[in-house]
Parts: sequence; structure tokens; C-alpha cells
Amino acid sequence: MMADIGHGATDEPPLDRTNSESVVERTCKYLSALALMVMLVVIGIDIVTRWAFNFSYEVSDEVAAYMLVAIAFLSLPVSHINGAFHRVEFVQARLSMRWKLISSLFFELVALVFCAIFVWQFVNLVRSTWRFGDHAPTFLETPLWLPRSLLVIGMAALCISLVRSMAADVGRLLALGSTDRARNGS
Repeated sequence: MMADIGHGATDEPPLDRTNSESVVERTCKYLSALALMVMLVVIGIDIVTRWAFNFSYEVSDEVAAYMLVAIAFLSLPVSHINGAFHRVEFVQARLSMRWKLISSLFFELVALVFCAIFVWQFVNLVRSTWRFGDHAPTFLETPLWLPRSLLVIGMAALCISLVRSMAADVGRLLALGSTDRARNGS
């Protein structure tokens, strides 16, 4: 006979870490894909012109860097909603469904607090960049508030996704509680 070592109940389904994509995550996913395509085209054109004509557009590195920032920040809510972030599975595997949901809520709340702080600081960064009229010291002279706005948009979208996930987890937790009460005859 095997002793119970704290594993979750065997009749419980695994905790589904994914939620359906809302318009926020879908928009971020399409914008990330567009940024990737732009980056590939710009770099591809630069490679071809360097090879064939010994000529380089001086803007390819700058544009590619902006697209990389767009991909990194706009993909955050998509990654979260699809359960692509790292988790401590060896701990989660030993928890019951209720405690999995509670730990998920706790970590999402902590992440939301930190993301909200980042949004606040990124907004301050964009505002000061706008106020001082900062431009990139490059051929394009890009107003730096444009790429820095991507930080705000991506992190704010992640905050929205975290709130949605938390609401879904609360709903699952309440449903689990009503199922437990029905099973116990309360």
C-alpha cells in the first residue's frame, strides 16, 4: 500500500493554465507577428544590399531593435494567457486543485503589482521623453517616445491579462467550492 505523500487528488483534472484570448491578447499577437515580419524584411533587405551592392541602409539596426522591443513587450500578455511562462511544476503537482488555484492567484497578484509599478514608471519615462523632445542620435532621428510607448502598451496589456486570469481563477475556485459543498451534502 502506498502512503499519501501530499499529491493532489487523483480524480481532479489538471489545472488548465490557458484562458481564451481576448481582443487585447489577439491584438498584441498580431502586432508582434507584424513586428517580426517587419524586422525580417528590413534585415533581409540589408543583407541583400550589402552582399549584392556593397551598400547598407543605415537604419536597419535601429528599426530591427525597435521591432525586437515590440515583440518582447507585446508578446507578454499572449505568453501569459497561453500559459507559456515558467512555473514551479514540482510544487504544483503536489497540491490539490484548490491550493493550485490559490497559489496561482497569489502569484498573479504579485505579478500584477510589479507590472503596475512598471507601467507607472514606463509612463513617467515616456512623458519625460515627450517633454524633453528626445530623439535617437541616428539617421532616422526617431522620437524616442514612440518605441518607449511600446513598453507601456505591452506591460498594460499584461496587467489586463493578469486581471482576466485572476478573475478566471476566482471563478474556478468558487465553482470548486460549490462542487465540494454539493459532494459533502452541505
